[in-house]
Amino acid sequence: MSIGFLSAAAAGFGTGLSLIVAIGAQNAFVLRQGVRRQAVFPVVVLCAVSDALLIALGVAGLGTLITAWPAAMTVVGLAGGAFLVGYGLLAARRALRPGPGRGLTTDGAATGSVRTAVLTCLALTWLNPHVYLDTVLLLGSVAADRGPLRWVFGVGAMVASAVWFVGLGYGARLLGGVLSRPGTWRVVDGVIAVIMFALGISLVVRAL
Repeated sequence: MSIGFLSAAAAGFGTGLSLIVAIGAQNAFVLRQGVRRQAVFPVVVLCAVSDALLIALGVAGLGTLITAWPAAMTVVGLAGGAFLVGYGLLAARRALRPGPGRGLTTDGAATGSVRTAVLTCLALTWLNPHVYLDTVLLLGSVAADRGPLRWVFGVGAMVASAVWFVGLGYGARLLGGVLSRPGTWRVVDGVIAVIMFALGISLVVRAL
């Protein structure tokens, strides 16, 4: 295994990790699912697989097509922004008017629909233009500079994504004791609401 191969893989891992670590809509949702121990496995797998597909598209050169069709980003921006604002409203409602059983249940599981969690995760991932900008455009352009090793770079970024989401989803369980109190969840949902509002409004403004 050559030094160039290892260097490309390490660069892809570092670049991919640096782009997804920032707390955004997708990460906030994974964190929430993790601390509530609700549908963690399908959500983590879905995020990692989605990122891998988007990174692969970027490495394959799809970024140039997206740049040539700006209307696509406008449509995605409006749809994604509206969805994030709506999700933020739900989080704000939970923070202001908490219902019964907001903490973790006594058996360590949380109530909720796996189907709803999966659909929400899909929307937060594929309706977020930032995902396309980071994975398809930015990672794709950086990978292109690696020439014949661009796919090694891409695989490194995919591994970084998988490691991050697994760590975020399952590592969040360590916060279970603190977040078992309903009062704490009001703060968590309030923070999530602010993040969703800020991201959603910014997406709509940029799309317009």
